[in-house]
Amino acid sequence: MDILAAHAEDPTLQTFEHDVWWIVLIKLVGLFVMLLLLTLFTINYERKVVARMAVRPGPNQVGFRGYLTSLSDGLKLPFKEEIIPRTADKVVYFIAPVISATTAFTAFAVIPFGGVVTMFGHRTALQLTDVPVSVLVLLACSSMSVYGVVLAGWASGSTYPLLGGLRSSAQMISYEVAMGLSIVAVFMTAGSMSTSEIVRSQAAGQPTSFFGHEITVPGWYCVLLLPSFLVYMISAVGETNRAPFDLPEAESELVGGFHTEYSSFKFALFFLAEYINMITVSAFCTTLFLGGWRAPWPITAVWHGANSGYWALLWFFLKVFGLLFGFIWLRATLPRMRYDQFMRFGWKVLIPANLVWILVLSWFKIIHNGLVTGLAKWGPTIGIALIFLLVVLFWPSKPKPRERSLEEQLARRPPGSFPVPPIDLQVPPSPRARRAVAERAPAAVGGDSESKEV
Repeated sequence: MDILAAHAEDPTLQTFEHDVWWIVLIKLVGLFVMLLLLTLFTINYERKVVARMAVRPGPNQVGFRGYLTSLSDGLKLPFKEEIIPRTADKVVYFIAPVISATTAFTAFAVIPFGGVVTMFGHRTALQLTDVPVSVLVLLACSSMSVYGVVLAGWASGSTYPLLGGLRSSAQMISYEVAMGLSIVAVFMTAGSMSTSEIVRSQAAGQPTSFFGHEITVPGWYCVLLLPSFLVYMISAVGETNRAPFDLPEAESELVGGFHTEYSSFKFALFFLAEYINMITVSAFCTTLFLGGWRAPWPITAVWHGANSGYWALLWFFLKVFGLLFGFIWLRATLPRMRYDQFMRFGWKVLIPANLVWILVLSWFKIIHNGLVTGLAKWGPTIGIALIFLLVVLFWPSKPKPRERSLEEQLARRPPGSFPVPPIDLQVPPSPRARRAVAERAPAAVGGDSESKEV
């Protein structure tokens, strides 16, 4: 199929200027309903997959094979008793979950689900709206969601939610920096911050010369910008507080985290926001790195109409469900990390690696006329540089000290130290206990009381 024909159905910024108001209203309501249904599906999807990996049945009582379990939970939560702490700030206590849920829904407004289609006789794009800085809108929504977490922990008037809110905000802000830096590489390669333009830039490969051979560079940025893709995926897990980075909500540490004092409908809003954030980062990753709503190359090679009409929704959601499966797989596989290890990994590994990668891309942008051609030509050089960077980052600073025996540790104690307890930590019995044991002891074999008196 000709590249111009492939771009004929792509939306542009001018496409959204001619939408009729009731078409926009239909897309808005449809987007809201779709997110609610996706949330119910994702909750049940996670329970089923984790149960399958743990070799157990999972939910199987409500509905056909348990597929209505998440719906029953969603209907039950708003009708449960709401308990508000006396020390809570009532206004902020109410606003916090609203902020988290609102920002989660707003982020989906600039996600493209498909090209231009005919809807009730009008030509419109399968996207609510688009602006020249759509990616910044998504980053702003993820930044605003931190306010909901911090305010929820502070307004509850309790120590546990306050600690959970502080830890969660530090985690989200730290990994949001790494996520933002990973997206910079996409800006530089696509030349635009519009989500629809980023999808269009991944439409087709670009032929280039590689060691004397003519090859076609893959259009998806997950291949061309592999380091940025990997950093984004790791940062997305930390940004959404998912396992193994679910430190703020670790029940064994903080009794539920920042939403400990929430119940009923307000807790349901936090629960809804968490799963919508999972769907949002998956859809955002699909848009930036996986070609958006376009079908993969083998399908487009044999079916020229794969990207036309409403078929784009199928490819988009298949990619999103694949990324959601990755979230669930991590939860069922990896143990929870320690908080200091998690923060050190974000600040000392992800962010420096991202900065070096951006410098490499800037060098290609300046030296070569075409960034994509330069990356394809200097691919081996980039690989060697990344391997060198990883070796430098993970090289141990000093050898591990030798473990000393107990006798050596006792000999190294300073004079006047507190006495060391016994190794087995067994305290000798008291005199009263020894006398009681002696009185209960049976007589010696072959002896009697009369022989003792002689």
